Amino acid sequence: MAEHGWKQLVAGWPWFRGEGHFPVSPNSEFMPPVRTGRKPYGTWDAGVRPTDDDPWGWPVTEYDEQLQLRPGFRDIGRQVLARLVPLCTGKSDHGIASYKLDDNPYWPPELAARAKTLAHEKYVLLAPLALSQTQDCFANIRWTLFGNSEQGPSRPFWKSFFTAPRCELPPDEGRGFFADLLTRVYGVPANAARNLRAAGFRILPVEPGAMRATENEPFPGWATDLLAADAEPLTGVAYLLTFRPFRDLPDAVKKKYFAGKLHLLPCPASLIVWGVPAFDALAEHLRHAAQIPLLQFLDRHDFGRLRVPQSGWFEEDRPDRRAVRRAGDPPRRDLYHRPYRQARVHRFADRLVTSREHKLSHTLFSTRPQDIDLYYKPMARNVQLWTEDHEPLLDGPRATTADIRRAAERVAAGGLFGYRFFFPPMCVGRYELYWHRTLAAFYDADRGRAVTLAGGPPGWITGYRLGAPDSAHDVELWPRLLDRAAHAENVALFRAVKNENPPQRTMTNVLKLLDAWERGGRHALTPEFAERLLILDERQTLGTWFRDLPERAGPSRATRVEALSAALRACIAPKAAPKRAAESPPPPSLTFGRTATRDFEEAYWKAIAHLSSHAFCNKNNADCVLDAATQQKLRHPGRDLEAVGDFLLDYYEALLAQPGGPAGAQVGELPFVWTTQYPFPWMGGWQRNREGKAHERNLLVKIPGRDRTRAVVMADHYDTAYMYDQYEPANGGTGARLASAGSDDNCSATAALMLGAPAFFDLSRQGKLACDVWLVHLTGEEYPAEGLGTCRLCQWLVENSLVLTTRDGERHPQAGVRVDGVYVLDMIAHDAKAGPGIFQISPGHAAESLALARHAHLANLDWNASCPVWNRHPVRKSAGRARRSPTRDGSAIPPVAPFKALAGEVRTHPDPRSTLFNTDGQAYSDAGIPVVLFMENYDIGRVGYHDTHDNMTLIDLDYGAALAAIAIESVARAAGATGPSPTPAAGG
Repeated sequence: MAEHGWKQLVAGWPWFRGEGHFPVSPNSEFMPPVRTGRKPYGTWDAGVRPTDDDPWGWPVTEYDEQLQLRPGFRDIGRQVLARLVPLCTGKSDHGIASYKLDDNPYWPPELAARAKTLAHEKYVLLAPLALSQTQDCFANIRWTLFGNSEQGPSRPFWKSFFTAPRCELPPDEGRGFFADLLTRVYGVPANAARNLRAAGFRILPVEPGAMRATENEPFPGWATDLLAADAEPLTGVAYLLTFRPFRDLPDAVKKKYFAGKLHLLPCPASLIVWGVPAFDALAEHLRHAAQIPLLQFLDRHDFGRLRVPQSGWFEEDRPDRRAVRRAGDPPRRDLYHRPYRQARVHRFADRLVTSREHKLSHTLFSTRPQDIDLYYKPMARNVQLWTEDHEPLLDGPRATTADIRRAAERVAAGGLFGYRFFFPPMCVGRYELYWHRTLAAFYDADRGRAVTLAGGPPGWITGYRLGAPDSAHDVELWPRLLDRAAHAENVALFRAVKNENPPQRTMTNVLKLLDAWERGGRHALTPEFAERLLILDERQTLGTWFRDLPERAGPSRATRVEALSAALRACIAPKAAPKRAAESPPPPSLTFGRTATRDFEEAYWKAIAHLSSHAFCNKNNADCVLDAATQQKLRHPGRDLEAVGDFLLDYYEALLAQPGGPAGAQVGELPFVWTTQYPFPWMGGWQRNREGKAHERNLLVKIPGRDRTRAVVMADHYDTAYMYDQYEPANGGTGARLASAGSDDNCSATAALMLGAPAFFDLSRQGKLACDVWLVHLTGEEYPAEGLGTCRLCQWLVENSLVLTTRDGERHPQAGVRVDGVYVLDMIAHDAKAGPGIFQISPGHAAESLALARHAHLANLDWNASCPVWNRHPVRKSAGRARRSPTRDGSAIPPVAPFKALAGEVRTHPDPRSTLFNTDGQAYSDAGIPVVLFMENYDIGRVGYHDTHDNMTLIDLDYGAALAAIAIESVARAAGATGPSPTPAAGG
């Protein structure tokens, strides 16, 4: 039986099995689409899961509606009307290029000549926009404007009055939209406006065969009595709704409109974006190019509300002459402001404030060291380009290396080029989705401002098969604004988030993730876990969250507060903590018997110190950079990643060689070649890959459990970042690209994997692991590789093509092994001054990720409950406060200190303090592989991040060892290990 609606999108999973079917590029080369709904690995996005009883519905959260979509529509309406009103009133500063108006059926000469005389025009916009979700350059998921709907102006508008095929919105809602429009815009009394026909409202259909889409306008049933024929007399008609080009309107309509006795809805000139011949021709070759004209009216907007990518024209000087600018030429946007990673602004702040200005052609194609800086890469894969004559030049998301090279050569030859930055729309399986939603607005001349009408029809969604022609959609859906029982309360909570009040990291999680947890069919949401998930501050009264909430229709404020209070109490009903006897033992655990010891602390310290020593100083994948500034500063030539990898393999092989090693364990590498679509010959590591003299590798240690078809992964990254203070001239740097010692980022995590191995070996030998544990050391997390090893691992897992190569050269395919979850450890040993003792447990977008977070949360609770017991040991009881080492090389181990209780905060993706997006963890979440990030309480402004100070003097041994121990215990629990470990001798 054929599937319909959203089930058609997810039919056929697994879609990407087979080698080479799911290539993943690091974000530095290509910002990929948002994978939503059912993800490539098979899990479901926690916030977007359609329901079986609504096959045509696609959920949209109120969080998105309130914080991004409505504010964004207001801003777009203001900008569009700022161009439309001057055009129609004969002003010369409208900024619309003449080629968009020439031969445009919506702006014929007769309208252009008379438009400024139309004093009755209200400039009504009824413009279907094309929206989708994209990832920005920091992997935040944002609703994004692609431009005007590629389906034309009429069909998406009328489709919005349906909820499914042949299923209409209630007639009162449909008619009510137009009645409200007549009242708000034209002052028709509300009582009179309810009878649209009597109020003089009619609809003139578009002529058959004249539409962009292949089907006629899908009018809802209630509209049929309002339809007018071309020859019908206009007696009593004051308002005519039509999407027909003005050129093709009946003469009687034009005459009455020019006489000021008829209002045309929408304003005829507002439809010009669908009538630009140049873009109609371009759309035949460049995917969805019909969206571009409206996008070029708007300013770029990257942070907060609706994202608007930059588009426009740039000029590259010809070698022989400089182009002459003419009146009516398209406006130039020759520069691109690139957010700078090291600016250290917070996640949701406007990064353009601290951006750096780059020439557009350099932004797209340049691989020169001075243009790449420390954190940039060419952006040609995320742009569409065309020539001055509207000939397609580059379709970035589909581009091959040869395509990029040809486009770069053409641009270098000089000329005028059009462009739009194109970040691919959200995808489900093999389909990309666009939401066509109508912007309803008008110009209030009395107040001199644009007014956006809220509450219009919700729109229509089209799903295009990837690689199929643009002309027809394969799937249609309708948006469902998620309507929880306490709608008004939710709006208030979103306002709290927007205003960055204390509840910001509390309430962003409620709608999406508590519901997703229950639907995931995992476990009941225990009060303790719910409380940690919500991070509720009991000192806050619920009433303070409503302080600035305007009164709304519906229940009174007191009733809403009471309802919300009851709902939250049901989730997080306080329970008295059980009283523990003074001499009671610590809670049972699986691994704390090994990790809550002085031996573990010292071994952990020594491992970090060795990994970050001068013996391994060139640990970036691009090492060694071949420019003079870097070569003069190197301690020794050559890349040390190979040596680090060999050291780790030697370590694990030695463990396995000990008597009683777990049977069936394997150690080896996952090799691959670093290839890019751009040339970087000045990066020694990249160049050696290209010449076949080196390769990249992830490292894998397989520890067997009872079920060899499942695995839980504990991962780090063993490369390190270039030091900002050594490079940046403004900070005293010389331009040298030198890798940091990386004691915290990320030797602290690599040491945790090393020290976890013996604990997992013990559990395996005893038959206590329900499934395999994989220790994976990932390469290439840092720039310029930026997630290289993780992207390749995700590709292998989705394709089911992972092969382990042991040192003897044997290949061991891992087909058929399902990864139940990944714990990514990144920066776990620096206890921030702001919020000491806190660390983050940041899950990805899946209910299964929340299950991993719950294991971590419970491990944290048991560690904390054990600390007072362990600290009664005489050695710990008499110990002073923890201190850091004064030596950069770690030769002085900090003295014994009491075991440290930690506060692990479960920070889901909407939480502004979650840094999953800034790590390897994001790629797993995108692919649908359940993931949790363990990271310290990341302080973006501190020294020691990507600089010279990331050495042993900033390592907090009590904090790092505790966090490593909690992570190891979490992995053991997620792997289904059974049976407690012996009580540790905590003082020894």
